[in-house]
Amino acid sequence: MPALRIAVLLNAAAGTAARLENEKLGAELEAAFARHGMTATLTFLSGAELRAGAEHALLQVKGGELDAIAVGGGDGSIGTVASVLAGCGVPLGILPLGTLNHFARDVGIPLLLDQAVAIMAAGYVQAVDLGEVNGRTFINNSSVGIYPMLVQDRERRRVLHGLPKWLAMIPATFRALKHFPRRRLRIKAAGSTQPYRSPLLFVGNNEYQITPRALGKRERLDGGELCVYVARTQSRLGLIWLGLRAIFGRTDQVHDLRIFKVAKADVDAHASRLPVACDGEVEVMRTPLHYRTRPGSLRVFAPAPLT
Repeated sequence: MPALRIAVLLNAAAGTAARLENEKLGAELEAAFARHGMTATLTFLSGAELRAGAEHALLQVKGGELDAIAVGGGDGSIGTVASVLAGCGVPLGILPLGTLNHFARDVGIPLLLDQAVAIMAAGYVQAVDLGEVNGRTFINNSSVGIYPMLVQDRERRRVLHGLPKWLAMIPATFRALKHFPRRRLRIKAAGSTQPYRSPLLFVGNNEYQITPRALGKRERLDGGELCVYVARTQSRLGLIWLGLRAIFGRTDQVHDLRIFKVAKADVDAHASRLPVACDGEVEVMRTPLHYRTRPGSLRVFAPAPLT
């Protein structure tokens, strides 16, 4: 069979990539793709350039010059490229170069680069869902309330003081708890509208586990649903306690969370605009927020299922 021709878009500022010299990382990846019988064209880009890079690569695939596209970076980078490829059928390869790599882990991609390349070489492609809010796609989750505030402050501190993400997160967390937003929201889903006052609305692309052994993981990415979590607590201490209860698997829908699964949901608020986090990046959006699932709209190279 002819060698798979693949455009590899690398976010030069992603967590792992930033710790390695581009030349060293590029040489390692070129050797891995060659070893697994693929022809790869590597391009290092800034985060702001990724969308344009993906759009150009997609044109090359449509023109018959390439067969697939891969992205190296964290969840934000993967989400950017996924938004370009959504619904077009072009397979996406994932190189986990971010700090946490949530999406790669949930797909089952190994964190070692050679093994991640081997997944692409094996050629098995899985259709997975995407979430969408007001036209913006997300691969993992979207949220309103305290988390977008925390992310905005974390990024401000990173720019001003040159802090790494984990270190900037500490003072950002204290500031978010100090101001502690409680949003008045109206959520329309499954034929009914319910009012809520909550510090955190979290919308997952499929269900997130809240058990001690699998906290923050998803068992499947092709369930065709959004899982909506609304924190019931009204206090700072209550939210911290909720986090601790989640770690030990002791949350319940009566006292801690309102949880429901839907294909779409509309979220309205008193404010005409809200900061909304999508895959760890914040954008100010007009209300109401229109959430929907896009079942099977992204094709990714993934480990073949065991038979």
